[in-house]
Amino acid sequence: MNTTSIDSVAHLTPALWAEASRLLIRKGLAEFSHERLLAPKDLGAGRYAVSSDDGRTEYRFTADRYALDHWQIDPVSVSRHRDGAELPLDALDFFTELRGALGLSDEILPVYLEEISSTLSGTAYKLTKPDVSAAELAQAGFQAIETGMTEGHPCFVANNGRLGFGIHEYHQYAPETAAPIRLLWLAAHRSRAAFTSCVDLGYENLMRAELGQDTLDRFDARLRGLGLDPDDYLLMPVHPWQWWNKLSVTFAAEIAQQRLVPLGEGDDEYLAQQSIRTFFNTSDPAKHYVKTAMSVINMGFMRGLSAAYMEATPAINDWLAALVASDEVLRAARFSIIREHAAVGYRHLEYEAATDRYSPYRKMLAALWRESPVPTLVEGERLATMASLLHTDRSGKSFAGALVTGADLAPEEWLRGYLDAYLVPVLHCFYAYDLVYMPHGENVILVLGSDGSVRRAIFKDLAEEICVMDPDAVLPPAVERIRAEVPEDMKLLSVFTDVFDCFFRFLGATLAAEGVLDEDSFWRTVAACVSGYQESMPQLADKFAQYDMFADEFALSCLNRLQLRDNKQMVDLTDPSGALQLVGSLRNPIAPFRR
Repeated sequence: MNTTSIDSVAHLTPALWAEASRLLIRKGLAEFSHERLLAPKDLGAGRYAVSSDDGRTEYRFTADRYALDHWQIDPVSVSRHRDGAELPLDALDFFTELRGALGLSDEILPVYLEEISSTLSGTAYKLTKPDVSAAELAQAGFQAIETGMTEGHPCFVANNGRLGFGIHEYHQYAPETAAPIRLLWLAAHRSRAAFTSCVDLGYENLMRAELGQDTLDRFDARLRGLGLDPDDYLLMPVHPWQWWNKLSVTFAAEIAQQRLVPLGEGDDEYLAQQSIRTFFNTSDPAKHYVKTAMSVINMGFMRGLSAAYMEATPAINDWLAALVASDEVLRAARFSIIREHAAVGYRHLEYEAATDRYSPYRKMLAALWRESPVPTLVEGERLATMASLLHTDRSGKSFAGALVTGADLAPEEWLRGYLDAYLVPVLHCFYAYDLVYMPHGENVILVLGSDGSVRRAIFKDLAEEICVMDPDAVLPPAVERIRAEVPEDMKLLSVFTDVFDCFFRFLGATLAAEGVLDEDSFWRTVAACVSGYQESMPQLADKFAQYDMFADEFALSCLNRLQLRDNKQMVDLTDPSGALQLVGSLRNPIAPFRR
């Protein structure tokens, strides 16, 4: 065994693994209880217990209960007992002991355990990093915050599976390792590749701006040296992992027949973002993000990119940008999107003939360019991923709490500023246009003032995530694919689930547990934001009555149940509502504050 192989697993020590296991079991107990897969027995005085399938093993813990049936469990309090003896915590045992309750089939269980193992390994690695306090991180730069996140998606327990990464690739490509990356470039023959862009950008302009003339000349010379005409090809960036693990093997025929020609690395350095396959240009932060196809399984999906989907991406972004720019409410909120300016996709015709349109074989080679938010900043503004609001440091202090206490504002004022920037655009797009986003923490960038208050919100990851639920909406032909049929009684779940249950549930509990803002004040402020928006739009009164934000309860939509059932394809993207796992209902925490 050489030094490199030893160093690559230096984070896998008994102490770090035990800590990672404790944190993951804590999350599993909390989220599986929230989704009613587990029914903890109340032992009194804030103590609870969960029994294994065979009744022999018991997990005991202390928890505070918050709105939306949120379980805030103290990780130090979690213990495991069998036959009167206390046993060490073991995350893999946890899932096998509870596999029946969790509905893990014989087929899914081993793959899920692999994802759990990978998630634990990532947590152990993060525990080796310097202990940066939430207060320090709240003053840090955009990319330091991005790579400083430790939890990943707040709901999913197996949220950093990344099946396909070797340990050396984890160190190279995981966002938390913050390793600089250079993208590889291919020339793709125009007979099988397609490029599309927004109306104000073309192929030549984009390539010149992104690559520079020297690199273009180098790529050009490589093609001419092979006796090929550069005009017959489109340039495509690819993730190094995808090249070494997939394209160089699976697309070998394309390379051999010079329909794909490897050109080598570009000159710019990038940092992987929380979504793994999206890169921020650190050599020139004003340049585009690049999003690439990656055939790894992570959090319920193969993270490929469809060449067919890419073709319409710029047109969808143009349509949405025009809508946002023309709307007075969105302009007043200073709401913006960062457009996916251009996309390129390669069609492997032989694999297409052998597969249906959802096959991962059709999602191996595509990329898009998303504009950077950096050029939009004015003096005194800085950027932070919205996921950071849920981050807590090792002492339990939160990033959100650090922003609130650092601002010269009452906590309710800080929160209302954030809600006006983030929640109002979500509500307005829903009620005015039947338009919904996937507005989770990783898909939203907050623009902070120098005092830590939220100035405005920027939404991203648009073409694959937005949805128009109005069957009669007039959409341009290229944009038609974002229309989805959603049952009337499930439309508002896009807000109740994605915003309330999957984000505010955690933010409210975090601020309350830290003593920054009590729970009633948190939800009263959310209610005031909703009421304020509705009162400002009397012309939409019928829609507000039809889709009631102040309903007493709403359906509990369970994300982990989706992944536990099928961890490779959780949801049919053409029928997002059809796949939902709805289990009972949750009490709406803003209902008591209806005006």
